[in-house]
Amino acid sequence: MSYARRMWPAFETYHAHIYFVPEAAEAYRRLGLKGGWMGYFASRAAALGPASPELVTAVFFNFHPAMVARALPDAWTLASPEDVVAARLETADVALRRLIPGHVGSPAEAEAAALAREAVEAPALSGRPLFAALRSLPWPDQPHLVLWHACTLLREHRGDGHVASLTAAGLDGCEAHVTLTATGSVPRDTLQSNRKWSDEEWAGAEDRLRARGWLDAAGSLTDAGRAGRAEVEARTDELAEEPWRALGPERTERLLELLTPMARAINAAGGVPVPNPVGVPAA
Repeated sequence: MSYARRMWPAFETYHAHIYFVPEAAEAYRRLGLKGGWMGYFASRAAALGPASPELVTAVFFNFHPAMVARALPDAWTLASPEDVVAARLETADVALRRLIPGHVGSPAEAEAAALAREAVEAPALSGRPLFAALRSLPWPDQPHLVLWHACTLLREHRGDGHVASLTAAGLDGCEAHVTLTATGSVPRDTLQSNRKWSDEEWAGAEDRLRARGWLDAAGSLTDAGRAGRAEVEARTDELAEEPWRALGPERTERLLELLTPMARAINAAGGVPVPNPVGVPAA
């Protein structure tokens, strides 16, 4: 298994609690943002500036365009991107102190933060819009937030590559979800309800995949579909290897050793539920 695949559950979990903890909804509510999804789209996209719904639909890839348009650009009339970035970092601070108090401030976390920061400062920016936007932000001072920001960068570096891989495979956002649920990794209800594709749109995506030979009549992946989905994942991993090549095998293994207990503690505290619409398994 590649380092990109082995590292993903740990850094994704350390980052992704930001989408599930109650502190996030409260922080965005204080800014005036309305509803959880407005907070989600504004907070994840804020590094891009006052992004249009079309830009966010393109960069995030798999959300129904109407879902994005219900949140943006209205969010920017209620809170500036700079204020949303600050609220998101404050949320990570408060949530991590609650979820993993035994790790925050520890020497292990400081060591992990330094390694993760070095890893994310290595990759090229070309073709990585969200990663590039996030890397333009100033680094936090405290090690647990340095680590969180680094994990955020790793997450979106991988995500930008995953979007490129899905696009190269000729899949649209709904088709990507249909093929993922067909692998058994994430239940359909979890994905469809969180990305707002209608039953009719889901059925249309299934029809297109059947015509392509990726799905059989029962909605299961064919041999061609399994091979196509495996190629998407393999290409995603290949495109996500640059941080780990820069860090080298020994220090990558050390980061994984340091980060995994923190990610598992976040899972155990309920910070990231499994299964989840992100698709990340338990660390």
